[in-house]
Amino acid sequence: MDPATPVARPRAVVFGCAGLEVTPDEAAFFRDADPLGFILFRRNCDSRDQMRRLVDDLRASVRRPDAPVLIDQEGGRVARMRPPHWPAHPPMGVFGALAESDAAAGREAAHEAAWINGRLLAHMLAEVGITVDCAPVCDVPVEGAHDIIGDRAFSRDPALVIDLARATADGLLAGGVLPVVKHIPGHGRAFADSHAELPVVEADRATLEATDFAPFRALADLPLAMVAHVVLKAIDPTAPASTSAIVVREVVRGPSIGFGGLLFSDDLSMNALQGDPKSRAEAVLAAGMDVVLHCNGDLAEMRSLIDAVPALSGAAAERWARAEAMRHAPEPADIAALTTRLAELLGTAQA
Repeated sequence: MDPATPVARPRAVVFGCAGLEVTPDEAAFFRDADPLGFILFRRNCDSRDQMRRLVDDLRASVRRPDAPVLIDQEGGRVARMRPPHWPAHPPMGVFGALAESDAAAGREAAHEAAWINGRLLAHMLAEVGITVDCAPVCDVPVEGAHDIIGDRAFSRDPALVIDLARATADGLLAGGVLPVVKHIPGHGRAFADSHAELPVVEADRATLEATDFAPFRALADLPLAMVAHVVLKAIDPTAPASTSAIVVREVVRGPSIGFGGLLFSDDLSMNALQGDPKSRAEAVLAAGMDVVLHCNGDLAEMRSLIDAVPALSGAAAERWARAEAMRHAPEPADIAALTTRLAELLGTAQA
């Protein structure tokens, strides 16, 4: 076999990188490790030209021009690409507020605005070669929950979350970018930030089924999802969803949600998880994650966990192939006109 020929199944991991360009050490590591793809953060985003080079170099390191490159570009406070090089997008809560402002007209306007917003986000990402956006947030917050979700969520009404998340996902897909629904099976009820500690959700099963799970169940046909580091005490009192085979089997893959697409873990670097990076990777894979997400760009950590991560399983490879089959060249769009229309709908147009 020609050594330049890519393997059929890359390794079941998505890695971050440290800075604005790929270092020789990173390139050599990525070439040998052959991760499925990469994820970018604020530290990686300086300008269009720089990002395009970075994305191209990351793909070149694994010799796969179609390797996915992910980013969390939700709008609001979760935006890796920011002004002055890129336009600011509103947090998803703005669309829910618009829907709730008028029982009929508001909901219709919000649906249109959410679709346009998704389409404009896709345009911004596609310009620099990014193919996957870790959005929309499908969590349903409750009164008193930790603000880590907050205005990142569309609404406290599951029906509105379903409608606006679907519109956003459709807009992203129209722009040639794959959406990732998050944080399945639900982070909105958490009273702690899983970046800092492990949240435990006390709600009973019936409540979870009716609220938290509902948006994910309605969007279960979408191709990609990210699993939360949150304990659902009513289902598995000992392990967060991301390391719980019970939650994955009974809820995420089971009748509660029935998600058939590819599952990413949330970031292994988050303090909700215990143990070293290698044991964290082993735990999420054992629970049924298809792909491990390791985001902090720490090369020593990436090296330490690589032996714990096998190639994509056959089922995961099929799920990824189905996801990629949903991605296509961006549909034609008048970006300036869409930008103007979004400002009109949101009441932010300049007089």
